[in-house]
Amino acid sequence: MTKNIPVKKNEYYEMDIHSMGHEGEGVGRIENFTVFVPHALPGDRIKVKIVKVKSSYAYGKLIDIISPSENRVNPMCPMHVKCGGCQLQHLAYPEQLKLKKQKVIDNLERIGKLENIVVHDAIGMSRPERYRNKAQFPVGTDEATKQIQVGFYAPKSHRIIETDTCYIQHKINDKIITQLKLWMKNNNVASYDENTGKGLVRHIFTRVGFKTGEIMVVLVTNGTHIPNKEQFIDMIRSTSADVKSIIQNINTKATNVILGQENRVLWGSDSIIDYIGDVKFNISPMSFYQVNPVQTEVLYNKALEYAGLKGTETVFDLYCGIGTISLFLAKKAKKVVGVEIVPEAIEDAKQNAKINNIDNVEFYVGAAEEIIPRLYKQGYKADVVVVDPPRKGCDEVLLDAIAKMQVEKIVYVSCNPSTLARDLRFLEDRGYKAIEVQPVDMFPHTSHTECVCLIVRNDKGFRDL
Repeated sequence: MTKNIPVKKNEYYEMDIHSMGHEGEGVGRIENFTVFVPHALPGDRIKVKIVKVKSSYAYGKLIDIISPSENRVNPMCPMHVKCGGCQLQHLAYPEQLKLKKQKVIDNLERIGKLENIVVHDAIGMSRPERYRNKAQFPVGTDEATKQIQVGFYAPKSHRIIETDTCYIQHKINDKIITQLKLWMKNNNVASYDENTGKGLVRHIFTRVGFKTGEIMVVLVTNGTHIPNKEQFIDMIRSTSADVKSIIQNINTKATNVILGQENRVLWGSDSIIDYIGDVKFNISPMSFYQVNPVQTEVLYNKALEYAGLKGTETVFDLYCGIGTISLFLAKKAKKVVGVEIVPEAIEDAKQNAKINNIDNVEFYVGAAEEIIPRLYKQGYKADVVVVDPPRKGCDEVLLDAIAKMQVEKIVYVSCNPSTLARDLRFLEDRGYKAIEVQPVDMFPHTSHTECVCLIVRNDKGFRDL
């Protein structure tokens, strides 16, 4: 029997928004039929145009706000709707934090079928703007005006939305973009064209050390030759005395991957220095380094608190990146073993251990799901395991190996509540219990939610908690 769908594509309707989806879109119903509407908020009554219809839901475009939610605010950025990078700028910040807490709860209950887990209020920022220490701007050319464009890709496209400033990025980027455009214009430098594979400049990429102030600028090019290279260097250096590193990254492949494999230092050093807490980090263009250093310190301190180290423990830090959490843990643990699949990250991790004079860490290159079972067979035993996986979560082989080791305590740092919930379900079925979750707002004004979870073996009776 064909289901009666009460909405039609390209038709207009009035509706109330009652909740929010996991990507920050408003959710409402028309005759009990679910409609998702980006940029709408719970409490809004809106006029919507239906743009896509499926069997059980539809997507709409916000046409007009008939009556606004009491939590609706004027966004900082006039481009936020076109850019799509900040899905929640129109929602009052305290309400953003409530939304992110609820997102964690919903995933634990719906996906993990988990109960009796304490989910704390999300820890937000006192100043939730200009918080990112890393920016990646695609460079292109406007087809109509033939002018250089630098900005961000529109949602689900490679169409560049040009912007003069980004309110979640460091202010130095505004000056760097201005100088890049001027240098390209002065020297008739073409932007990269994805369709033809021609043109030189693909991206401008920056890193800023928030504690040190040091700035790295990376020019991503489709080729090796840079016209009037010295002028480019001088113009970038003119943006700030804190510029310490100017690098050319060469990427000639037809790919969506931003960085190529070859870096050439044009001026200064090949890396910059920053601190998280009192731990010093050497950051290269290829390094994975958390983009919000203020909240990273909050997140890692909570992970350290959950680990509850007394100085006698062996800790495994899986998906360790450049050793950020590993080095935090090493100051409290007897020994830390870090595992990461990216060889360059492990080299950075070893260097970071060296510059901090930390010698109770070992780092291994490889997939955690392959390395950990091998170490277990060799007699390695962890008292605490810390995992900080990518959005896809942990591999079941890895989780199974952790369970077989009968690790007493697991600290799970997650950037995706849905895969966290799935993995917690897997662990609970193997004798573990998730005790509490602390959301930390690493990405204000976006729908992304980061959190850290404490998990213990059931037979430990939750002692010392």
